[in-house]
Amino acid sequence: MTQGPVMTAVLTRRSISRLTEPAPGRPELEELVQAAATAPDHGRIRPWRLIPVTGDERARLGDALGEAAPPEHAQHAANKPLRAPLLLTVVHCPHPDHPRVPRWEQLAATSAMVTTLSLLLHSRGWGSIWRTGPATEAPQVRKYLDLDDGEQLLGWLYIGTPKRPGTGLERPVLDPRTKISWAYAPTR
Repeated sequence: MTQGPVMTAVLTRRSISRLTEPAPGRPELEELVQAAATAPDHGRIRPWRLIPVTGDERARLGDALGEAAPPEHAQHAANKPLRAPLLLTVVHCPHPDHPRVPRWEQLAATSAMVTTLSLLLHSRGWGSIWRTGPATEAPQVRKYLDLDDGEQLLGWLYIGTPKRPGTGLERPVLDPRTKISWAYAPTR
């Protein structure tokens, strides 16, 4: 069986925690987001938005993270945004009264877009890691990002150049028989 570029990207993408300059510029990022927006999305409502955080804004986000953290962890939290040159804030913007698309499907669409974006970034040689945590609920962080009450912060996609290319968190090979249930076999 031949392995095409999509299968290669899926099989080789890893979360890369050690990132450095450069990161994709605005035109490339916009191109990749446009492509990622083709991810499965029932109703094509695109229930998400992205807030890029770069340069000095990373330190200001760090200030909000430090304020939200317990005092003994404030400095560590404040330094987190400095781990990558680009943090792409992932904001889920559900349409609560949508007549056909329940909230869980909207959340799945947002997650599918971020997953597709991480694969696209990887296919271009960029490294990324999706980071979350309790700070996503912190009022200080929500205020800094100017989030509406109905929006849900799903964390940040840290993006940049891998410090050590070819590295990343290894994952064990899955035995698909442990995750596929063939109990239902319709007859014709």
